[in-house]
Amino acid sequence: MTDNLREIVLGVLAAGVTAALGWFARTYLWQRRLRRKQGFFGLPHHSECLLVVGRDAATTEWAVARNDVFALLELSALIKDCGANADVIPHDMTQQGFGERTEFCIGGPVSNRRTAAHLQSLLPGVAVNTDASPGPDRAAFTIGGERHLMEKGVSEHVLLARLTAGQREEVRPVFLCCGQSAVTNQAAARYLARHHTRLLRKYGASGDFCLLLKVVNSQAYGPDVVELVSDVTRAATAPPPPSASTSASASASSSETGGRRGSHRATS
Repeated sequence: MTDNLREIVLGVLAAGVTAALGWFARTYLWQRRLRRKQGFFGLPHHSECLLVVGRDAATTEWAVARNDVFALLELSALIKDCGANADVIPHDMTQQGFGERTEFCIGGPVSNRRTAAHLQSLLPGVAVNTDASPGPDRAAFTIGGERHLMEKGVSEHVLLARLTAGQREEVRPVFLCCGQSAVTNQAAARYLARHHTRLLRKYGASGDFCLLLKVVNSQAYGPDVVELVSDVTRAATAPPPPSASTSASASASSSETGGRRGSHRATS
């Protein structure tokens, strides 16, 4: 009887030790993943970040597109997981530099001036057609001399970027969701939330990247079907080729005499 009791006690103790070790191991791994996630997004506990949102380009009133609101919700959940706090700020009220607080910028250069400024200073190799006139070139991206057209509701593109301008590791990053339509902005935010672990593994906790994504058949599937077209970091961060500059100069000269037209690099 004494031997049986001793075996029972030892079994209970062994089970307790095993459970405690398992709990400590899971806690350690969870905290490690959280720290890596916080480092990637520049969001330590109780830190502050900015959610910069543009206006709905389809209306003359100051309103936020529905899909941009959904993008804010995607990012808000991610920020909450990191234990950080967010300030939602309109694009035309963000007059400050970057690097002190993590920034999530949603929208293209037409609806979001902050995006236009980031494209000009951080992604000089990206040209966006901001001409509102109907046509096949409307909202087209030109990256490294290659054009990416928008077919509304069928094939639309969005740039997802993490940018620090090559500054020191302590600088908080800018995350850019620059799409050809509001639904693509939401798709980019969702892609970032779902695939940040893979992006962290590939680019590191302080690496810059610029990805070109394609949203397929959004009129039927919304932001759910997303394809990675290519990593355009090198082309997007490099100065535009001389041919593009010459073309832009010619377009500017033409606009002085015959009105504004054509594709050009967005400016704030």
